Amino acid sequence: MALWSMKRHGIAAGALALTAALTLSACGSDSGGTDTASGDASASAAGGAKLVNPGKLTVCTNVPYEPFQFKDDSGKIVGFDVDIVDLVAKKLGVEQEIVDIDFAVIKSGAAMATNKCDLAAAGMTITEERKANITFSDPYFDATQALLAKKGTGATSLEDVKAKGLKLGAQASTTGLDYVKKQGFDPTEYADSPKELLALQAGQADVIVQDLPVVLTWLKKPEIAEKFELIASLDTGEQYGLGMKKDADPVLVKTVNEELTAARSNGTYDEIFMKWFDKKPGELG
Repeated sequence: MALWSMKRHGIAAGALALTAALTLSACGSDSGGTDTASGDASASAAGGAKLVNPGKLTVCTNVPYEPFQFKDDSGKIVGFDVDIVDLVAKKLGVEQEIVDIDFAVIKSGAAMATNKCDLAAAGMTITEERKANITFSDPYFDATQALLAKKGTGATSLEDVKAKGLKLGAQASTTGLDYVKKQGFDPTEYADSPKELLALQAGQADVIVQDLPVVLTWLKKPEIAEKFELIASLDTGEQYGLGMKKDADPVLVKTVNEELTAARSNGTYDEIFMKWFDKKPGELG
């Protein structure tokens, strides 16, 4: 545009019409060229991946779910999942932007399908049911369930929970809930993990089922460890995955999986794991 819009002095009057025509032509060409250049710049900045918001990797999660994602004392969302996704964002050359949204909207795939986010990182277990609406990354975390109970119940298993008639609680829309239901339980459901823990503390539940890493993080807090205890681990063979829309951009899927693989091979994954769990992978349970 600049080349053609420069003022030219001293030219013959007969050339003015041609100059004007060229100017209009060039402006029209530049308009299209600007769009293309802008689009190319956006794609290039994002490593070629198509993103909901240019220059940002928009990530849906459900806060708090410590230590995977939660707000620190400054109000910033941090955690294991956040650090893992930061690796992808860095590779794409963009910033991670986190959207806090109900987990049910994430696990159904609706959050990604409606372009609320490019990616979901919410301690989400890969299941066949969820695969119907979500494209999952390669697994990035081996998970298992656990039972947290008030001290003194004498229970050490789900069978004991049933035999003793203890009140069981679970987080809604989770695989922990699904697991205990398959074992014949009808637990009280709570909207999120903090409400589930609060129910245990208030005596509304005697035992709750929750992902083991979350339970272990709770037990690091003296006020929790004083009154409650881990009574059993439930080896459910679960694995977490990062979720994308069903027809996800192949470049995004490829980049996510390549970064997960690279993190495991170069030691970055182990560093992030130690940072949030104080243990090496495979030592949690």
